[in-house]
Amino acid sequence: MTSNDRFYLDDITDAVGDIPLVKLRTLPKEHGVKATILVKPEFMNPTGSVKDRMAVYILKQAQKSGELKPGATIVEATSGNTGAAVAMFAAAHGYKAILTIPDKMSTEKVDTLKAFGAEVHICPTAVPPEDPTSYYETGKRLHREHPGSYWVGQYFNANNIEAHYTTTAPELWEQAGGKFHALVGGIGTGGTISGMARFLKEKDPKIEIVGVDPEGSVYYDFHKDGTEIEPHTYLVEGIGDDLLCPSIDLSVIDKVIQVSDEECFKYTRELTQKEGIFGGGSSGGAVSAALRYAKDLDEDKVVVAILPDGGLKYMSKVFNDDWMREKGFLK
Repeated sequence: MTSNDRFYLDDITDAVGDIPLVKLRTLPKEHGVKATILVKPEFMNPTGSVKDRMAVYILKQAQKSGELKPGATIVEATSGNTGAAVAMFAAAHGYKAILTIPDKMSTEKVDTLKAFGAEVHICPTAVPPEDPTSYYETGKRLHREHPGSYWVGQYFNANNIEAHYTTTAPELWEQAGGKFHALVGGIGTGGTISGMARFLKEKDPKIEIVGVDPEGSVYYDFHKDGTEIEPHTYLVEGIGDDLLCPSIDLSVIDKVIQVSDEECFKYTRELTQKEGIFGGGSSGGAVSAALRYAKDLDEDKVVVAILPDGGLKYMSKVFNDDWMREKGFLK
């Protein structure tokens, strides 16, 4: 059998990508939006998030360069989704994974990392990034304590942006035939939106790039007027940050829309119940921002929103009525 005749993938990491565009049918009408809103449900990737693209790309590049040696240990600081992708790659390729994660993340995310066989260290959320107990610093310490280990470093790794420049953006461009007005995407490490924006701006400088940032994160104010705020804790996971990551290129982002925890969770539930699209909290944030952005656009405009991850990781939170009531989001 030749490679051209092959009907299977070499391993699960080859299943990353090729995510379709889906039109929202109900929510735009309810909000008086005449433009077409398309979503890209990246939770259809193997571990359920857009981070599969970045992690697999970085690790395959590290294999090619020899930085990641056979049987080595991979170390990373994660909010959960990158960690799952790293753990999947490690399991499929014979590596050990050591991951650090903040304690605000869902139980489902932590359990997923452990299910892949990763060693997981849970760290306090409400500390500065430079604090030795933070998940950033704990991850770097564990990397130093394991000679020969590979540090993914998604927050500082240029391949974070490159992954989306070379894979996600060309895929979207081809699917949409280049015929869309704007891209809306959450800002976390910044790699997804920065990489996609660079590619899309090269293709058509008129495409508007709209970032989504939760209240309490640093990006909205810094993009608006260069103000560096004191970050505070927010509940939505997977977007926002408490430091300006080198893996983001704010110069290619035209606008940043700030979203609250409440609207993220409200639209997460509505996306599921009214569109049948089972996204997570950051997906709700992206949809909320897309609806707000598209409010005054004409019906010939098309807006694409990236849905970073899925709802199964938040059954104990966003989709749990008791948790929502406890946090004041349900009456």
